Amino acid sequence: MTMPENTEEWVLTKAHGRVLEIILNRPPANAINRAMSRAIYAALRELQDNPDYSVGIIRGTGERIFCAGWDLKETAGEGGIDLELENDPVHGHGPGGFAGITEFHDLTKPVIAAVNGAAVGGGFEIVLACDIVLMADHAFFSLPEMQRGILPDGGAVQKLPRMIPPNVAKELFLTGRVMDAEEATRWGLAHKAVPVAELETEAMTLAQEVAQGAPLALQALKEVLSYMDGLTVKQSMAQVKPGGDCDCPIYQKMVSSEDAVEGITAFAEKRDPVWKGE
Repeated sequence: MTMPENTEEWVLTKAHGRVLEIILNRPPANAINRAMSRAIYAALRELQDNPDYSVGIIRGTGERIFCAGWDLKETAGEGGIDLELENDPVHGHGPGGFAGITEFHDLTKPVIAAVNGAAVGGGFEIVLACDIVLMADHAFFSLPEMQRGILPDGGAVQKLPRMIPPNVAKELFLTGRVMDAEEATRWGLAHKAVPVAELETEAMTLAQEVAQGAPLALQALKEVLSYMDGLTVKQSMAQVKPGGDCDCPIYQKMVSSEDAVEGITAFAEKRDPVWKGE
């Protein structure tokens, strides 16, 4: 397969009604360099800012590799990690951080990862930044950074010990071993594993189901979950409720929105709601 020369072709997008499909297209491994990070961020920015979209899907091309992570060959060719360049607002990875998503903290529209193959290092960290994960049954996760002299600090060390037992996460960090789809599903890192031929259809069906939700409510969910991170249940109950003092503008807008009235009215009238997103 020929590698696209135009960086704009490294990340493709396809609209499917209220779903925006984002396709990693930098063969053979979909390795992430700074330009690709910015391209992924641009696609996610379109998802976030365009009111026509409610849900995103991220997948890789082909059936072997979802994403092999950080483009180490490019970094090696530059003589190592250039911190100033990596963090440059224009020429670095961009506002979304590595892979355009790992630090896109105000991305409030849900994103489904359709993991079509190996998700290694930073590729696994893209998955960890998504909201729902579907895997091809031959796909796997791996964090080999320890064997490269670095740590998976683009989201894995920060998130994984909170998502699975910490001792399991530490073992993955220390050994770099492969976690197959069966194990990922068992730990809850993946929602479901399906044959690769069914993955795109399964992801799209799920995305279309999610997209039936009220646009403001979909975003409010991610907003309040992020807000409550670190709060006790008592604090969360006191603050995240109508009239509460949580700093959640989308949630506050949702509570008194036309869509909130429409959803209740449609239920009472036994019809499908017609959302306005306001």
